[in-house]
Amino acid sequence: MTYALPVRMPTAGDPAPVFTQRTPQNPRYNFDSAAGRWLVLCFLGSSADPAAAEALAAVAARPDLFNDDRASFFGVTNDPADEAQLANRVPGYRWFWDFDLTVARAYGAMTPDPQPGGQLALKRFWLVIDPTLRVVANIPFAPEASNAAQVLALLDSLPPPARFAGIELQAPILVLPRVFEPEVCAQLIDLYEAHGGTESGFMREVNGRTVGVNDRSHKSRKDFTIEDRDLIGSLQARFLRRVVPEIAKVHQYHVTRMERYIVSCYAAEDGGHFGAHRDNTTTGTAHRRFAVSVNLNADFDGGEVSFPEYGPRSFKAPPGGAVVFSCSLLHKVSRVTRGRRYAFLPFLYDDAAARLRERNAAFVGDQGSAYRAGEAGQAR
Repeated sequence: MTYALPVRMPTAGDPAPVFTQRTPQNPRYNFDSAAGRWLVLCFLGSSADPAAAEALAAVAARPDLFNDDRASFFGVTNDPADEAQLANRVPGYRWFWDFDLTVARAYGAMTPDPQPGGQLALKRFWLVIDPTLRVVANIPFAPEASNAAQVLALLDSLPPPARFAGIELQAPILVLPRVFEPEVCAQLIDLYEAHGGTESGFMREVNGRTVGVNDRSHKSRKDFTIEDRDLIGSLQARFLRRVVPEIAKVHQYHVTRMERYIVSCYAAEDGGHFGAHRDNTTTGTAHRRFAVSVNLNADFDGGEVSFPEYGPRSFKAPPGGAVVFSCSLLHKVSRVTRGRRYAFLPFLYDDAAARLRERNAAFVGDQGSAYRAGEAGQAR
């Protein structure tokens, strides 16, 4: 078996490469969904190695650290025999079955010089990563030990995740009041109440295709799709006057397109919520640039959007107000505990992204999407 030359291992200050790999409970775990706490990747090769066993015993003894609030531990094993020996221990402890060396290659964990028999040896090391997925430290295993004590001492010295940068951070978002007038909010809520909503899933990459899936443990929300062209035009006009200029001012990005016109409802009786996710991680959603969440009412508890990479603070815009953010940001919606949260939730992009959406349309669903980019600047 041959491999390309390995990449350089990331060091302090570098972004941690993101990847998807199999775990004991998820065939396609996206590592970047774990952001928002201190993370430890341990490249140990095989748990049968004495140094690896010492490392695992040391971290297993610290559930006060590895509790998914302060920190999470991820062991990376390249030994297929480990699949029968190891299991996730939630909260705090998880495994990547890296038998195809996807993660090892991404992190430079393979030595460049083949060993006897033509095999590439694996480097064993720890990587401590901050809540925004940037490397804090790369700590190699010692010749006959794991250096676990050094890793644990570092974690003990780090501040709470919400102050990982030394100060509390503001998520890089826009909060814009008065995007919709009260009467527009009422009209959209009335539409939902008159027609009802249907269960809303989320997009996932399965066998190279972008497909919709439902998992109420991850997302519980119902949506009504607006089809009235006059109403759609009036909503677009408000975005052009009140949202697009702010995005251009802050991000120097000129929005020309809007995707989907829905009134969404997170209801307490349904346990309405949406777990941590990003909005552009599949082929069929890669064109999305900005997400907008326009609250339509205020008489509910919970249902606030937060950005775990930048701390626990959550946001609840006033009725008619919008939270605008990059689709690349990890975000979640807390469970609604009283009432119903109604919201208008489009995505925004530009003409170049529209052409990307058209190129990727064939990979959406079982049959592909009929999306066409059309004329430049055409609202869709």
